[in-house]
Amino acid sequence: MDPRLLESLDAWRKTEEDIPSRAEAIRRLVESGIASSRSSTTHISDGEKLILTMLCDLYKKTGVKSEIDPDFVQSVIYGGHYWGLKWKYSGLFHDHKDAPAKVTFVVDVLDMWSFIEGGYERLPDEGKIFVGKEASPFGTNVKFPGFDGNNESEYMSIARFMVDDLDRFQIFKGRDSMNSHMPTLGGYRRMLDLFIPMRVKLVGRGLSDTEIVALLNARRYTDRDA
Repeated sequence: MDPRLLESLDAWRKTEEDIPSRAEAIRRLVESGIASSRSSTTHISDGEKLILTMLCDLYKKTGVKSEIDPDFVQSVIYGGHYWGLKWKYSGLFHDHKDAPAKVTFVVDVLDMWSFIEGGYERLPDEGKIFVGKEASPFGTNVKFPGFDGNNESEYMSIARFMVDDLDRFQIFKGRDSMNSHMPTLGGYRRMLDLFIPMRVKLVGRGLSDTEIVALLNARRYTDRDA
């Protein structure tokens, strides 16, 4: 360690009640740094405190109606109770971030089902009868079933956000539920194994009845799912 860093370390040691040794001081600082990097506690800089306080005053002066309580926020800032924000506004202060791989998977699933539903709707009656027979039981109700709300809720949330908030895949807009009430990921992965190579050949055309049958039958449970 260079002399300036040692001086900083010694200065920090003297702020501790027991004035630990340099080795002990380094251990404590390392533990503190690790704990800080893992901590989900909200951190607010001095500048942000000033801005939030001024905004809270404006909220109260103008009578803005909001789910955010300005008196509570100011109490948090003045008292240093930053953890309270996460307790009160858990929907806003949380640690969740959608994994990019899951977003890509959901986009592929929605794209695939938009092709399946669109292709099925354009089939003549004899084509629909063929799909119903050859892809039973999936061929009788060719609709995107969604994701399992109990075990695949993150996927379902991404799909809802994609359709309702980003206005993508509007074929699914207004559906009462995207909850399949049963596991879907294994089946969708098998379907995508077939669909992704197909997709590059779908320029200017929809899925044929035989392609729809192949995709729907790929949903079937296999020993690999176990």
